[in-house]
Amino acid sequence: MRYAVFGLGNSVYVSHFNKVGKNVDKWLWMLGAHRVMTRGEGDGNVVKSKHGSVEADFTAWKTKFISRLQALCKGERKHCGGNCKKGKCESNQRGSEAAEPGSHMQEELHHRDAEDEEPFGSTSEEESDTEDHQSQNPVIDVEDLGKIMDHVKKEKREKEQQEGETSVIRSTVKSEASERRAMITPALREALTKQGYQLIGSHSGVKLCRWTKSMLRGRGGCYKHTFYGIESHRCMETTPSLACANKCVFCWRHHTNPVGTEWRWKMDQPEMILKEAIENHQNMIKQFKGVPGVKEERFEEGMTVKHCALSLVGEPIMYPEINKFLKLLHECKISSFLVTNAQFPAEIRDLTPVTQLYVSVDASTKDSLKKIDRPLFKDFWQRFLDSLKALAAKQQRTVYRLTLVKAWNVDELQAYAELVSLGNPDFIEVKGVTYCGESSASSLTMANVPWHEEVVRFVCELVDLIPDYEVACEHEHSNCLLIAHKKFKIGREWWTWIDYSRFQELIQEYEDSGGSKTFSAKDYMAKTPHWALFGASERGFDPKDTRYQRKNKSKDISGC
Repeated sequence: MRYAVFGLGNSVYVSHFNKVGKNVDKWLWMLGAHRVMTRGEGDGNVVKSKHGSVEADFTAWKTKFISRLQALCKGERKHCGGNCKKGKCESNQRGSEAAEPGSHMQEELHHRDAEDEEPFGSTSEEESDTEDHQSQNPVIDVEDLGKIMDHVKKEKREKEQQEGETSVIRSTVKSEASERRAMITPALREALTKQGYQLIGSHSGVKLCRWTKSMLRGRGGCYKHTFYGIESHRCMETTPSLACANKCVFCWRHHTNPVGTEWRWKMDQPEMILKEAIENHQNMIKQFKGVPGVKEERFEEGMTVKHCALSLVGEPIMYPEINKFLKLLHECKISSFLVTNAQFPAEIRDLTPVTQLYVSVDASTKDSLKKIDRPLFKDFWQRFLDSLKALAAKQQRTVYRLTLVKAWNVDELQAYAELVSLGNPDFIEVKGVTYCGESSASSLTMANVPWHEEVVRFVCELVDLIPDYEVACEHEHSNCLLIAHKKFKIGREWWTWIDYSRFQELIQEYEDSGGSKTFSAKDYMAKTPHWALFGASERGFDPKDTRYQRKNKSKDISGC
């Protein structure tokens, strides 16, 4: 049997990159099959792909593959010197006049097979371990394959045992001899800079949100302005960790950020991160000075950061000094909105009080969560459930954030209701997924983006299953609605907004008491204005601002 293998993968999964392609190539070779050409490897990581994309990698490999087949089919004669790896050649055993029809092609294949007898192009440890077996018996019976693999596994276990005995010594030597590597590699820095990031140190970043730009011009704020009273032009979007433990299909950053299940990089100090984040944010605000439409008073206000959204990209809770970073934010009188992807329950339990703590609930079943978030942890579902339970123990404001992906996670209402009872969040944000363009790392298309009416219908049906909650607010511009616990409805009025000055007083008292003087979500709530409520004619758009419409869009708010 003659074969060729082209593997598909993504190099961000370092230890598992092209694992299937490597194994198929190895197993066929061990069974006695012969390669037509070296294994190809497609890399879905656009930063590291040799040709820019997995499709381009395959095209380049395919060209060589077809050329190889064409050469074989032509039956080109290759003279044998009698020194091939098989020890003897049929072409030397008989004269050319006795050759059978098609012998030219057979001879060519024989010599190419001889060249491919060794497992070239392989990086597999298992394959190198079995090399001695293959040289003694080039064609392996299926019955003997198990014995060979048992031998390989035994050697591997012995090797791991030896490594385990010296791991403490080795790790000590490594830590003394060299520092941990930086999270932001040169290639990653180039890719993120092109996306508009201002990178900080070796693992952090800040970026100007489009809603910050919008509110500077008086064109309206984001849904957090409608739901919670945030001033979008004074909000800084940042993260102390660009790394994440998921590869979500709707990731805005097209998976250019690194991934990992634990912190294994060098670490910058939180004081430096916050200082440079504020400076970089202010420098980006300065670029809007004199820009037509920018309101002078909002430009001046925007130079002073009042809110911090720790939701830029990655998993901020992975940062080992996240609690110290939060404390520094509060000392600067900056509110904290932290988003976690529900894969680090222990870190959620140990987290210091924040203004508002989010957990992304992207699916309600194990299968759909695996399909949508594509987590790296093997025990991702248990971690997800434990994270929701940890959220329930928090006394300050908590939020479930649901991102609806049409045809993926919109038909699991009862399961969502059960998850709500598990974490008892104060609020549930339900938002239609945002399509951010075609990406080789995701199969998401515009067909997966729900209409606003579909999001409204989903929310209404969900509320019917959770009697302690009601629909409170709407931000039609963001295709987003807010479900709130009834404890935030006093009389007939909703109090979903935040009294930020009161929160700063409470967090200061908490710090001064060493954590003994706690406070709850109801201690710093504020009344929600009428225009922000669900059912209002403004559909969540602040009447103080002016709605901007593109020339090719309808001016009717309800039709946006």
